[in-house]
Amino acid sequence: MNYNIKEVSSRLKSTREYLDIDINYMAEKTSTTTEEYQSLENGEKDFSLSFLNACAEALGIEMIELLTGTEPKLQSYSVVRKDNGLPIERRIGFTYQHIAYLFKNKKIEPFVVEAPYSEEEQNKPIHLSVHEGQEMDYILSGQLKVIINGHEEILNEGDCVYYNSKNPHGMVAYGGKSCKFLAILI
Repeated sequence: MNYNIKEVSSRLKSTREYLDIDINYMAEKTSTTTEEYQSLENGEKDFSLSFLNACAEALGIEMIELLTGTEPKLQSYSVVRKDNGLPIERRIGFTYQHIAYLFKNKKIEPFVVEAPYSEEEQNKPIHLSVHEGQEMDYILSGQLKVIINGHEEILNEGDCVYYNSKNPHGMVAYGGKSCKFLAILI
């Protein structure tokens, strides 16, 4: 899903205003300054999935509602067939498929992520992010170089890492080919 930042930010703002929720409260819940939150809500800056997830949680709605404008309806179970998750384009080159987007009141946000291999990224500092919650990444194929709170790990197919997302973390494909992994945000 190649979403329009302005549309998502507009849904975010209108939902917050409809629920009569203060900007300072949203900034606190998203671990941003008030100014940064306003910039994100106004669509002046792109946002991370973790930011949208924190917004949705603070607003009491599903993250998918912010992205698509549609509320998930399934409550008993949901099946998403191979390669048919909701595609979300986030980080340049990375592809994300949300694999539980139809299920209402999720406790986790599961994604199948493909990280492309880039020789250029191998010698650059890895972009780090920080957000509330916990995260788990399970390697389906390839290798992933992960930095968590200053520690570097190389993960191979079948390896799993679970961490506190408040710790600075980031990742790139490693070993000369792309990496596919299951990412679960809690």
